[in-house]
Amino acid sequence: MGEQRRVLVTGGAGFIGSHLTEKLLARGDHVTVVDDESTGSAANLARVRHHPQLAYLRGSVADADLVRQLVAQVDQVYHLAAAVGVGLIASHPIESIERNIYPVELILAALHRREGPSRQAVRLFLASTSEVYGKNPRPTWHEDDDLVLGPTTRLRWSYGAAKAIDEFLALAYWRQHRLPVVIGRFFNVVGPRQTGTYGMVLPRMVSSALAGEPLVVHDDGQQVRCFAHVADVIRAVLALMDEPRAVGRVFNIGSDQPVSILALAQRVIAAVDPRLEIAFQSYAQAYDEDFEDIRRRVPDLSRLRATIEDRPHYDLDAIIAELVAEGRSGCPGR
Repeated sequence: MGEQRRVLVTGGAGFIGSHLTEKLLARGDHVTVVDDESTGSAANLARVRHHPQLAYLRGSVADADLVRQLVAQVDQVYHLAAAVGVGLIASHPIESIERNIYPVELILAALHRREGPSRQAVRLFLASTSEVYGKNPRPTWHEDDDLVLGPTTRLRWSYGAAKAIDEFLALAYWRQHRLPVVIGRFFNVVGPRQTGTYGMVLPRMVSSALAGEPLVVHDDGQQVRCFAHVADVIRAVLALMDEPRAVGRVFNIGSDQPVSILALAQRVIAAVDPRLEIAFQSYAQAYDEDFEDIRRRVPDLSRLRATIEDRPHYDLDAIIAELVAEGRSGCPGR
């Protein structure tokens, strides 16, 4: 791990991207971050903003010229820039679809067209999502399971469909041009600096609890999710990018310990103030009449664990405790 790399992180001012950037710098890499700050913030990089090996550009990965320039100068690319969050997809569906597909096309094409013999050495990590599985009824989801998306009349499914197109395109470049890609499907990544603005459930609940407000639970609260700490997720991503067997493959990344959203709210209340209440809200009230949710979202992590050493350092109670402490301190981003 003594090798110094030149690395590009798109969306590096976002929640996951900022943690990834810190880790890359800590291991000695030269890191270029590009972010349009539409959902991220340069403040997320406050701890490293003066680091001599960090270059920060406020710009868009929809800018073809910028993408070509950046890709020409690096040894690895981590593409995390995306329109994320149920709230954002529901309110700005056109923007979400375009921002999740077009930049991936640009990055893959720029990597493929790089001149010189070193072109094939540039490895791309493509951040995808558990949303691509749609409403597959299986109790746990394996990377080779069918994608079961809802109808196009329900825009809620557009995010998963767009990210699935990204995966198809990246794997096509691997098969047709041997462009080395690693795809990671994230399952409910949580931790410091995450905002509840765009529908992220755990930071939203913690924020409400610390404000002494009722915790909002959608529908009946029996939806099942698994929550992984961002530090554990970043360790897995970096290990995959250093593992030759990961190239050209898709990996579920996250926790496989299920919890209902109602139970999650109860655990947050127990950590903050047992007197707090839960307020149930319909999806129609929260989003729109056409919104359709996924009842159970649990990953099969057998492929990940057969490829790298994956031992999470955080359980859910530790995650909640950290987020509560962060909220009380008013100092985001440990």
